[in-house]
Amino acid sequence: MNNIVNEIFVYCTDFVINLANLLGISYYEVNAIIFCIIYPVALSICLVLFFRNWYILRKLN
Repeated sequence: MNNIVNEIFVYCTDFVINLANLLGISYYEVNAIIFCIIYPVALSICLVLFFRNWYILRKLN
């Protein structure tokens, strides 16, 4: 199990490093964009959609 987690971590780290190189920005800037902007926005959208669907299903019943 630990080996799988380690390989996923290494893959994600390599992905972020390569993305930073492609975009011409640093690894830390890519991390900040992902975890301070993209992830919170995606989570907020998912929560809005969840509660919207929950409300619609509750209204139907």
